[in-house]
Amino acid sequence: MSDLGSEELEEEGEKYLGEYEGERNEAGERHGHGKARLPNGDTYEGKYEHGKRHGQGTYKFKSGARYIGEYVKNKKHGRGTFIYPDGSRYEGEWADDLRHGHGVYCYINNDSYTGEWFAHQRHGQGTYFYAETGSKYVGTWVNGQQKGMAELIHLNHRYQGKFLNKNPVGPGKYVFDIGCEQHGEYRLTDVERGEEDEEETLVTVIPKWKVTKITELALWTPPRPQEQPNADGPSQGEAPGAEGGAEPEEEVQPLTDDMSEGELDSVHPGEEEGDASREDGEEFPYDSLDQGNVSFEEEEARQPELLN
Repeated sequence: MSDLGSEELEEEGEKYLGEYEGERNEAGERHGHGKARLPNGDTYEGKYEHGKRHGQGTYKFKSGARYIGEYVKNKKHGRGTFIYPDGSRYEGEWADDLRHGHGVYCYINNDSYTGEWFAHQRHGQGTYFYAETGSKYVGTWVNGQQKGMAELIHLNHRYQGKFLNKNPVGPGKYVFDIGCEQHGEYRLTDVERGEEDEEETLVTVIPKWKVTKITELALWTPPRPQEQPNADGPSQGEAPGAEGGAEPEEEVQPLTDDMSEGELDSVHPGEEEGDASREDGEEFPYDSLDQGNVSFEEEEARQPELLN
């Protein structure tokens, strides 16, 4: 996606640069604060230096898009906000007319990405929030794709593991709010499906989750100080006969790896915890983890059309 639009006209050395009202230097160049209207109807108001946009300024496209931020030699460079005609926007750092550094992109469907950018792509550490489901991906991005270690957080559970091409791969675990962890591994499985009008059979790769064990939550708690016995005997407020007189409480057995096969059930990620269970080792596809009905690729693919 390009945010340049008609800003390229001045850089390409057009003879007629449109109307200008503002300060100039001794050489007659645009220098200082000024207002300009380009031949195609775009406008710019802000700082100039030696005939080029340089410093803080506002560029308005005839399509309705606009950029408010810093320029260096006619290019968006520094901090700035780009607002698209449909209302989506990017606010953050720029370098040589590209989103580069840290920034926040808010999409028209209310999804958002907050994190690092490299050469106009989500790259590095970032968080993508899916507005419709309330889920969010927190982790590594490479060239605009979810790739590397990450955490996919849902309303009542989360998945921690490695991602590749937007899908989980390899070992990982689900952490459920009911107080247990489901460990396992995502394995890529080929699923063949035929087409009526074509002789070729399409093969779709779907990651499937294989459960290996269920454990209790691995929560860290600080060690409690060891209580010292009272040398003077029980206090006055202690009930008579409390020592050895009360019946022992039944010990609660935690979930362990030694549970029997019938007890080692797994919870389907897309269902409520108490609704259904699956036996140890059973596989199910990743497509049950719906991340949102509109992907960020579809949203960004629409932006060039909006600028024309």
